[in-house]
Amino acid sequence: MSSLDSRVADLVGRMTLDEKLAQIGCVWSTSLLINGVFSPARAREKLAHGIGHITRIGGATILRPAESAARANAIQRFLVEETRLGIPAIIHEESCAGYTARDATCFPQAIGLASTWDPELIEAMTEVIRTQMRAVGAHQSLAPVLDVARDPRWGRTEETFGEDPYLIAQMGIAYVRGLQGQDLTQGIAATAKHFVGYGASEGGMNWAPAHLPRRELREVFAAPFAAVIKEAEVASIMNAYNEIDGVPVGASNELLTDLLRGELGFVGPVVSDYFTVNTLFGYHRLGADESEAACAALTAGIDVELPALRCYGEPLRQALAAGAVDIALVDRAVRRLLELKFRLGLFERPYVDPAAAPVVFDTQPQRALARRIAQQSIVLLKNDGPLLPLAKSLRSIAVIGPAADSIRLLQGDYHYPAHLELMFGEVEEGDVSPRPEGQVNLAEHFVPMVTVLDGIRRAVAPHTVIHATPGCDVAGDSTAGIPAAVEAARQAEVAIVVVGEKSGLVDGCTSGESRDRADLGLPGVQQALVEAVAATGTPVVVVLINGRPLALPWIAAHVPAVIEAWLPGEEGGNAVADVLFGDCNPGGRLPVSVPRTVGQVPVYYNHKPSGGRSHWSGKYVDASADPLFPFGHGLSYTRFAYADLSITPARAGAGDTVRVTVSVTNIGERPGDEVVQLYLHDVAASVTRPVKELKGFKRLRLLAGERRTVAFELAVSQLGFYDGDYRFVVEPGPVDVMVGTSSEDTRLAGAFEIVGAATEIGAMRRFTTHVALD
Repeated sequence: MSSLDSRVADLVGRMTLDEKLAQIGCVWSTSLLINGVFSPARAREKLAHGIGHITRIGGATILRPAESAARANAIQRFLVEETRLGIPAIIHEESCAGYTARDATCFPQAIGLASTWDPELIEAMTEVIRTQMRAVGAHQSLAPVLDVARDPRWGRTEETFGEDPYLIAQMGIAYVRGLQGQDLTQGIAATAKHFVGYGASEGGMNWAPAHLPRRELREVFAAPFAAVIKEAEVASIMNAYNEIDGVPVGASNELLTDLLRGELGFVGPVVSDYFTVNTLFGYHRLGADESEAACAALTAGIDVELPALRCYGEPLRQALAAGAVDIALVDRAVRRLLELKFRLGLFERPYVDPAAAPVVFDTQPQRALARRIAQQSIVLLKNDGPLLPLAKSLRSIAVIGPAADSIRLLQGDYHYPAHLELMFGEVEEGDVSPRPEGQVNLAEHFVPMVTVLDGIRRAVAPHTVIHATPGCDVAGDSTAGIPAAVEAARQAEVAIVVVGEKSGLVDGCTSGESRDRADLGLPGVQQALVEAVAATGTPVVVVLINGRPLALPWIAAHVPAVIEAWLPGEEGGNAVADVLFGDCNPGGRLPVSVPRTVGQVPVYYNHKPSGGRSHWSGKYVDASADPLFPFGHGLSYTRFAYADLSITPARAGAGDTVRVTVSVTNIGERPGDEVVQLYLHDVAASVTRPVKELKGFKRLRLLAGERRTVAFELAVSQLGFYDGDYRFVVEPGPVDVMVGTSSEDTRLAGAFEIVGAATEIGAMRRFTTHVALD
C-alpha cells in the first residue's frame, strides 16, 4: 500500500458516518457569514463534522484578493483547529475564461480561445489562473468545458471550444496542463465538464435530452474527455445535467462508471454540477424523493454534491439506515475526495498569505497576455477590396452600434460581471448612485476594461474625427437611434459597426447558460441598423461581439469587411483596434461552422457521407446546404502558398506513425499567421466514417517571403473507431490526406494505406499529433 493509500485508509477508518457524509458535501462560503463577516458560530452549525468542498469565496462575493484569501484562511483554520479530524476543505471556483472573481484577469471567452488554434497560449492563460487562484487559497476550478457544440442555438456554445473533438481535446489538454502544473501541490485541480453529451441537447435547449447513439457518444462526445484523462491526467470530472436514453447522466452507472472509469480509465472524484443530485428527483422526476435521488447519484458515481450538502445529508443518511444503499459506496466517494486533498497538499499547506495575493492579480504582463490572446482570437471572415486594414490617418470614422462603447458586452456568461448580475442584479454602466442592500454598482468591480471605441480612439491619428453613436440597443425594437447612426456614417470615410449579443445568466441576455435562442440572426433591430448604415454608401466594417456563430447571410453578402471578435474580455477593444488598423494581422480560425440559416442546424464539417446534403438534390429547396463560413475558416492581410506534400511511409500498420510534411510560404507583403490544418478520411471502413476529420494543426507566423516546412507525426491509432462489435479498432485500407487552410479550403491531397489485420487499439490509442517546424 502506498503512502497516499495508507493516509487515506487511516482517515476513513477513523471517520464517523457524520464525518463521511460531510466530506462528500459542500457549503456556500457565504452561508458561513453573519453581516458579511465570517462567523465561528455559523461555522459550528455548518462545519461541525468537517466538509469536503467550500463553494466560491471569490466568485460569489465582491471581495478583493487579500480579503478573499483572509476568508479562506478563516474557514480552513476553523476546520483544522475546531473539528475532530482537522481535515481542510477544497475551495472551488470557476475559471472558464479567467478566474471568475474581482480583480482577476478577464481573458476572452472559451470560443474565442478556441479561435486562436494555439494551445500554447491557452496553457499560458491557465498558468495565470493557477497563480491567481492559489494566491487566494482556492484549489479546484470547475473548468474546462469539453462539450462538443454542434447546435449554436444552445446558449452555452460560447463556453465551449467548438464543434470538433480533436480541436477541443487539444485546447482541453493545454488548459488542464497549465492549470494543474507539474506538481498538483502547487496547482489547481481542473474539472473537465460536462460529461457527457450536454452540448447535443434536443432543440438546443439547456438541460434537454440528448439523443446520442452509443458509437457517436464515444467517438465524438466522450473523445475530448478521454484525451484529457490520458494525456493531461485531469484531476476531476463534472457530470452533465442532460438525460440520454431515459437516464439522467447524474444517475447513469453506465456513463459515470462503466464508460468514464471502466473504458476511459478515470480515477479521480466526480463532482456534481450544481444541484444535479436534487434535480434527479425535482426536475427529471427520477425516483420518489431526494433519498432515492441520493442513492441513484452515489451508485452511479457522483462522489461530491455541489454546491451545498442537501441530498447527501439527511436523505442519504435515511437511505443508509434503510439499507437502500451500501456504506461502501460512501467510503468509495470519501476515499476519492481525500486522495485529491492529499495530492493538492492541503494538509501540509492549508493557509495562504493574504498580503501577497494582490501582487499576482491583473499585472501588466497578464494584461499583455489577455490582449495577445484577444488579438489571436479574432477571425477575419470577409475582406473585399481589401477594405482592411484601415489607415490610422483617416479624416473621419463613424463608430456605431450597441457594442461599440460597452465594457459589459465584451464579457461572457462565465466572466465575473455576469455572475455579479446574477447575484446582485443588473446595474447600468457608470451608475454611481447608492444601491439598495444586496446590489452593487457592477462597473466599480470590473478590472479596467477597454471598449472598442476606446481602442479605436487610441489607435487613430490625433486629427481623425470620430462620430460615435450606438444606433440601437442590443435587444428591443426601438429604431429611434438609427437616423443618428445614418448621419454619422454619412460624415465618415468608413463606418465601423459593432453589433452582437449580450452574454450572461439573467433575463435580458441573449447568450449564455439557459439563454438559448430559436433564431440566429442579430437580436433586436441591429440588422436594420447595419442595413441602414450600409445604404449610405459609406464603406462598412462589421465587428461581431457575440457568443455563438450567428447566421448573417445579408451581412456576408453586402458588407465588404466582417470580423468576428467573439467575447474578447478586458483588452478586447485594443485587440479589435489592433486588427482594424493593421497593428496585428488577424490569424484566428473558426472553431465552428457558421450556418446560413437556423434551419440548417446542426451544420458541421465532419458529418457522415450521407449527411450535409439532401439526396438527390444536395441542397434545401430554399437554401444552400453549405455553411455560410466553414469550420477552420479565417482570412489574413497576407497570402500563403502550400507545396511539397510528402507522406511517409506509404503503408503503415496500426501501431506505426505516419509523417506528413508540407511547405508553407508567405507570398504576400506583410508578416502573418497561418493555421495549417491536417484532415483525414478513412475511405473504406466496416462502419460509416466522417467525410473528413481534423487530426492535426499548427499556427505559425511567417515573415513576408518566408517559407517553413510543417511536419505532422500522426499515430495511426488516431484513426481508430468503434466497429460493428463496439471494439475500438484500426482497420486496414486507404486513408485520404488533405492539408489546407480550412475544412473546405484544402490545398494539397494525398493518401497512405493502413496494412495488416484489424487491430484493437487499447493502450496504443493516441490523441495528439505532434507537430514540428523545419
